[in-house]
Amino acid sequence: MPAQTMAGLPHRTGGLKPTLRGFSNKPASPLLDMETVDLKGIFSPGGLLCQSLTGFEQRPEQVEMADAVSKALLQGGRLAVEAGTGVGKSFAYLIPAIKLVGAGRGKILISTYTITLQEQLINKDIPFLCECLGGTFSAVLAKGRGNYLCKRRLEFAVRRQTLFADQFTSELEKIRAWAGETADGSLSDIAFVPSGPVWDAVNSEHGNCRGRKCPHFQKCFYQRARRRTDSADIIVANHALMFSDLALKEQGGSVLPDYQYVIIDEAQNIEHVAEDHFGINISNRSIDFLLGRLHSPKTHRGLLSYLSAASSPAKAIDMAAQIEKEARNFFKRVRDWYERTRSETNGRCHANFLDDTISGHLKNLRTELAKLAKAVQDDDEKLELLRFVDRCDALVGQLNSFFLQQRQDCVYWVEAGNGPKAAIRLRSAPVNVGPDVGRCLFETYQSVILTSATLSTGPAESHQGGFEFFAGRIGLAEFNGLKLGSPYDYQSNVTLYIEKGLPNPNEPAFIEAAGEAMKKYILQTQGRAFALFTSYEMLEDMAERMADWFADNGIELLQQGKELDRSALLKRFKALGGSEDRCVLFGTDSFWQGVDVQGQALSNVIIVRLPFAVPDKPLLAGRLQQIKQQGGNPFFDYQLPSAIIKFKQGFGRLIRSKTDTGIVVVLDSRIIHKRYGQNFLNAIPKCKTKIVPV
Repeated sequence: MPAQTMAGLPHRTGGLKPTLRGFSNKPASPLLDMETVDLKGIFSPGGLLCQSLTGFEQRPEQVEMADAVSKALLQGGRLAVEAGTGVGKSFAYLIPAIKLVGAGRGKILISTYTITLQEQLINKDIPFLCECLGGTFSAVLAKGRGNYLCKRRLEFAVRRQTLFADQFTSELEKIRAWAGETADGSLSDIAFVPSGPVWDAVNSEHGNCRGRKCPHFQKCFYQRARRRTDSADIIVANHALMFSDLALKEQGGSVLPDYQYVIIDEAQNIEHVAEDHFGINISNRSIDFLLGRLHSPKTHRGLLSYLSAASSPAKAIDMAAQIEKEARNFFKRVRDWYERTRSETNGRCHANFLDDTISGHLKNLRTELAKLAKAVQDDDEKLELLRFVDRCDALVGQLNSFFLQQRQDCVYWVEAGNGPKAAIRLRSAPVNVGPDVGRCLFETYQSVILTSATLSTGPAESHQGGFEFFAGRIGLAEFNGLKLGSPYDYQSNVTLYIEKGLPNPNEPAFIEAAGEAMKKYILQTQGRAFALFTSYEMLEDMAERMADWFADNGIELLQQGKELDRSALLKRFKALGGSEDRCVLFGTDSFWQGVDVQGQALSNVIIVRLPFAVPDKPLLAGRLQQIKQQGGNPFFDYQLPSAIIKFKQGFGRLIRSKTDTGIVVVLDSRIIHKRYGQNFLNAIPKCKTKIVPV
C-alpha cells in the first residue's frame, strides 16, 4: 500500500516504505509496553531520537509534555497543555500515542485545524517515528467524503455533459483522465482546482451511493479510504470532521470508526469550529447553486432539463424557476431590512423578523422531485434526484430553525456584504458552545488531550494556571493544566518596542501617528515585516496613506484582501524576504496565527493595536450580554482574556526556530497606560523591552 494512498495525500514520505500495517523500512520490532517504556530515555542525548535524527537536542519541556500525555492516556483524564514554540509538541504526543496503540489499547484520533499540520504528521513525523521506534501500526489521514471522486457519478456526468455550461466540459474531461491515473481519488491529488458545479456533480455523497450494488464498489476511492481508516490505529483528521463525527455518533451514525482516545492539536480553534458546526449558515448563493444545478432558466441546463419527457419534469422546472424568483425577492427584503436596521441591531434579528416566503415552495419542490425519482427508470437519474430531495429537506429544516429561533442559547443574525452581488447570509450560533462540546466530547471520551502554543491567559512563568478562560469556553470542567515555555532564548533574540507616546487607537490622530512610527521600524529591518491589524478598514486606510512612502523606499507592500489570496501572499512574502528585495505584509485576522516564516524573511512583527474584540458583531454582543446577565464583567471575563490569547499568537509569529531573531513592535500605548496592559506583557516570554518615549 503506497504511503501516499494511505495518507490520502499526493506527497511522498521521505523514502520510507510502509508495510501493510505501518510505516517502516526495516524489519518490524515489537513496541515496548506503554507502562514500562522510559520516555526520558527516548528523548535523552543518547536515546532513539538522537540516534535517528541529526541535530536532535533534548528539551526538558518536550520530555515533561510527553510524560504528562502518557499519564493522561494511560490513566484517563483530560489534559490541557500549552507548549511554547520549539517544544516539539507533535513528538511529545505522538510517541505516547504510538506506544499506546502498539500495546493494543485501542485507536487514537488526532485532530488538527490546518492541513499543513496534518500533512506534517502523516507524511513526516509519523513515518519517521515508526522507523525510529520500530513496530507495526497504521496511520491514515481521514478526509470528508466529499473530498473523493465517485466513479459512478463521473460516468453519469460524462454521459450527460450537456448538463454543464460549455466552460465546464473541459474540466470534466480532465477529471476523467485523472480518474484513470490516480490511486488516491481525492481533491488533494488533482493538479488543478475543479470548479464548484463540476466537483459537486462527481464527488462522493452519502445519500447518493449504491453501496455494494455499485459496480465500482471494490475500487471505490472513498470505500477504499474508509477501509484503511477502519483498520488504522491512528486517525489524523481536522476539527470539522471530528465534530461531524461526534455529532453523528450521538445519533447512532458516524463518519469515522470508533476510537478510544482523542488528541487535539491547535486546540485554540475548536470553539470557532464548533460554533460553525452547531449553527446555521444559509446564503442566497447556496440556494442559487442548488436551483442552478436543477435547472437554469438562462442556459436551460441542469438535471431537470435532461430527464426524459416521459418522466414529465416540466412541473418541477416551473417550480424551480418560481423559487428562484421568490428567493431573489426574499433576500432583497433581507438586505433592505439589514440596511434599515443595522445601526441599531448590527444584523441581529428576532424570530419571524420577516415572512418566510421560501420554505413552502421548497417543500412543494421536494414533493415533486420525490415523485420524479419514483417515475424515472435510470438508476443514476433517480439517485441524483433523491440527493436534491435531501437538500431541499435540509434547507427547509434550517430555514424553520432560523425563523422560529427555538434555541434560547443561540444568537441569530443577518450578514450582508457590500455590492449588489455580495452574499447575504442567515446565521446562527450558540452563545457558548461549551455545553455542546462538553456533551459530545468530554463526557464521551475519558482521555482527551488538548494542546497549542496559546491556551493560557496567565503569566508566562506560571506552570499551570491561566486555562480558565479557554476551558470555560469549550465546556472543559475537570482537567489538568500544564504550561511549558519555549526553549528558545527570547532574551537574546527578541527586542520588544512599545510606542508609549502614540495617541489612543480610538482617537482620530492615531492612524497618521502610527504610520509615521511604523516607518522607522520597517527601515530598521529593511522590510521583512508583518503589520498585524484588527480590521480591514484600518489596514486599508494605513495602506493608502503609506503607499507613496513604500514606493519611494523601494519596498513592496503586500496587502491582504487586495489581489492575492492568503496562500499566495505568504508565498510571495517568503520569496521576497529571502532575497535582497524588500517587502512588508499588511494582514488581519488570519495572519495572527497559523503562519510560519522562519529565518530573516520575517524579522519584524508590528502589532498595530491590541486585538480586543469589538462588540459590533451579533454573536460577540450576545456573548457579552450573557456574561453580564450572569453577573460577570464582559471586559475582564471575555474581551481581555481573548485579546491576550490573540496577542500571544501575533507575538509568536516572529520566532519560529532556534536561530530566529528580530523585533516586535506594539503601537498601542494602552499596553503601558492602562492597568490591564501588564497582563499582555506578563503573558509573553521575557525579552528585552524598550519603551519609546513621546
